[in-house]
Amino acid sequence: MPQVKMAITSWPKLLSYSLENNINPTVQWLRDLGLDDAQVAKVIAGWPQLLGLSLEDNLKPSVQWLKDLDMKVPQVAKVLAKFPQLLGYSLEENLKPMVQWLKDLG
Repeated sequence: MPQVKMAITSWPKLLSYSLENNINPTVQWLRDLGLDDAQVAKVIAGWPQLLGLSLEDNLKPSVQWLKDLDMKVPQVAKVLAKFPQLLGYSLEENLKPMVQWLKDLG
């Protein structure tokens, strides 16, 4: 229950999201990636804005990009459980340039 309170307190707009169109599909998608219910609850409590992102336009492309970096699904799940905000970053403006910079370091 403290996670519900934390999610609503940090992002009251969460209460306006559709269960059918936003919340349930995103929660199921997180489970399909391998996160258990405790991890899903932690992710949502830590960054409830995730539930407002488009699966097709934001979440799935970001995860596919991580997989394209040769990350396996369990590794992706671990990253998302620790830092779900990653899914809110622009692939073109943030993530790809940062990975390229890291690669250039050697």
